[in-house]
Amino acid sequence: MPAQSALRLGVLGAANIARLFVAGVRPSAKLEVAAVASRDSARAAAFAREIGVARSHGSYEALLADPEIDAIYLPLPNGLHAEWAIRALEAGKHVLSEKPISVTAAEAKAMFAAARAAGRHLVEAYPYMAQPQTLLLRELLAARTIGKIRLIRASFGFKLGDTGNVRFDAALGGGALLDAGSYAVSLVRLVTGACPIRVMATSQFDHGVDVTTVGTLEFADGSLAHVSCSMATAFHRQASIIGDGGAIETSYLNHPPIGGAAMLRVKRTPTSPSADAPELFETIPVEGGNGFLREAESFADLVAGRSPGWTGASPEESIDVMATLDAMKKSAGSRDWVDVER
Repeated sequence: MPAQSALRLGVLGAANIARLFVAGVRPSAKLEVAAVASRDSARAAAFAREIGVARSHGSYEALLADPEIDAIYLPLPNGLHAEWAIRALEAGKHVLSEKPISVTAAEAKAMFAAARAAGRHLVEAYPYMAQPQTLLLRELLAARTIGKIRLIRASFGFKLGDTGNVRFDAALGGGALLDAGSYAVSLVRLVTGACPIRVMATSQFDHGVDVTTVGTLEFADGSLAHVSCSMATAFHRQASIIGDGGAIETSYLNHPPIGGAAMLRVKRTPTSPSADAPELFETIPVEGGNGFLREAESFADLVAGRSPGWTGASPEESIDVMATLDAMKKSAGSRDWVDVER
């Protein structure tokens, strides 16, 4: 694809998140959603009309065979990611896959192997990673602003009462851990730059899937992380990163509102702290905006070879996240420490 051309994107499926994605990326000059596909022609046509996309296909296979499509956005249920990402890559398409990249680390490895074999890009969509708040977080960590990282706490939860939702379908990769937990674990992986060596987790189950999971992650350098995720709580999304020289707090939001609502709170510990001079957090406002737009344009830059390229998870990070989630699922079943098999 010429560097100056707009990436022609096809959407594989008519899920609600696809609706939100298309609306989010519409202002972009770097890409265009050129077609959508569903397993039913009438539904595909109706979906295309609803979201303002020019063309539709009545099968996933037809979209993958479309020569006017450069890349695929994959918002299918978790359990279908591996099959359709690999089929898209083998058809010569680049793939932007919704998170989690797969339902197991073995699937993730097979997907990235298929991408290498096809000479195409496969990346995992975490909108928060493309946001200025996360780019700034990476800069602060690289500069060791809070010293050596010792402890991380990351949580994400929401209330989901509709048990007919695909998140309650175990066969399709449902459950809180794969859905919300993948976000918390990805944030921990971003901060530590490493895969944990072992984990311990526990879950509460309903309708055959975990609705709440909490876990402890231990790293080779001695640092620890606590992650929690839920589909049975009020909405919450926050992380604390604590080093031996300070702390950082972030909401790591996908779509922080424009107008300074996104922020990082940073506390730097003085070299010689005084008892009558308490440490205070500095609030750093950062720009908000639609995360779908930011990540999709980053994906378009990657495909076109433009700087700065992809700002999200690397293949190694995505595989590490899945290996961690695998171990947490195993631990929740055994109620014991489980080694992470990378």
